[in-house]
Amino acid sequence: MSEAEGDKAARVLADFEGRWRMARRIGQANGPDARLEGEACWSPVDEGLLCEERGVLSVEGQPPLEAYRRYLWRSDLSVWFDDGRYFHQVPGQGGPCGHWCAPDQYDGVYDFSRWPVWRCTWQVRGPRKEYRMVTEYRR
Repeated sequence: MSEAEGDKAARVLADFEGRWRMARRIGQANGPDARLEGEACWSPVDEGLLCEERGVLSVEGQPPLEAYRRYLWRSDLSVWFDDGRYFHQVPGQGGPCGHWCAPDQYDGVYDFSRWPVWRCTWQVRGPRKEYRMVTEYRR
C-alpha cells in the first residue's frame, strides 16, 4: 500500500503501537504559553494499549519540568484516563471528538492525513480553563 493510500485508511489500534516523538504546543487565553517535547509510547496490555507520555514541559517564565501522563486505548479506539474514567472516542479516519469535564468542554480533532505523522488538537473552553493544545506525533 502506498503512503497516499494509507492516508485514507481508517486507523486501528495496532497502528499506534510503539514509540512516537511528540511535540505539543499549548496556547492559553489567560496565562503563559507552553511547549512539551518528549515521547509517547503505546505498549500492549490486556485491555488494549497503554499510552505513556513523557517529556519536558516548558512554560514561559518558569523553569522546565518533567511531565508524565498515561491513558488506556482500547481496541475500539476509546481512550480512558489512567483512573478508569472514559475520556473520548478517537475517530478512526480522523475528525472531531469531545469530552465534557464539568464545567469545561473539550473539543478535539484528530488529523491522520499525513500518516504516519499525525496531530490531535484540543480546544478547551469553560470557566476554569481556556486553551488550545496541538500535539504532533511522528515515528
